[in-house]
Parts: sequence; structure tokens; C-alpha cells
Amino acid sequence: MSDSAEDRTALETPSAPVAETAEPQTYLKALPLRDITDLEGIKNELKSGHILVIRITPLAKKSLEDVKKAINELCDFVASLGGDIARLGEERVVITPAPIKIWRKTTPETQTAMQQQSSEATVT
Repeated sequence: MSDSAEDRTALETPSAPVAETAEPQTYLKALPLRDITDLEGIKNELKSGHILVIRITPLAKKSLEDVKKAINELCDFVASLGGDIARLGEERVVITPAPIKIWRKTTPETQTAMQQQSSEATVT
């Protein structure tokens, strides 16, 4: 059995060209929220179709009021894109672009709270 350079090259080189994907790739990215100005970068990542896990602790150590503003702004932005946002423990928030949705386990407590909210909304 001969082991010529031509044989090795034939094995290493694909016979058909590999098609490159034209669709952009989606990444899961973990990013810190250090300052309210970080929101623009977070929004750009979401617009690019990436799933984000945002650590809010750095900003929370500085200002809880800024955290509230940032989360409200992100909620409005995510809703405008058709994405989803949810708290992931005490220190993180997960944000997904459309059409990805976050599964939320329904517990008896959340069902009761949802029923109370809907009954309060119909009363007013």
C-alpha cells in the first residue's frame, strides 16, 4: 500500500466545496451591566439576535434606582422587538430576541397571583 502525497491530499481535501451559511449565528452571551450607558451595547446585541444573560450586580452596588430604570428600559425595548425577558435569580436577567420565548413554570402561587391581577383589572 503506497502512501503518496497525492493520496494524502485527496483524503484531506473535500471533493465538494463546503457551503457557507448565509444566516447570522445566534450566540448566548453573558454581559455585565456596570453603568446605565451599557444599555446601548446590550440593545445592539439583542438586535443582532443574540441571547443575553445580564449580570446586574455591578450596577446594583452603585445605584438601585439606576437598576430599576435600566430594567424598565430593557423591558420596553424587548417588548418592542417581540423578545422576552426574565429574572434569573437575584443577580441576573436573561433576554431573548424574537421568536425565542422563556419558559416559566407555573406554580400554584403564580396562578393565584395571576388570577388576582386579572380580577382586579376587570373590577376597575
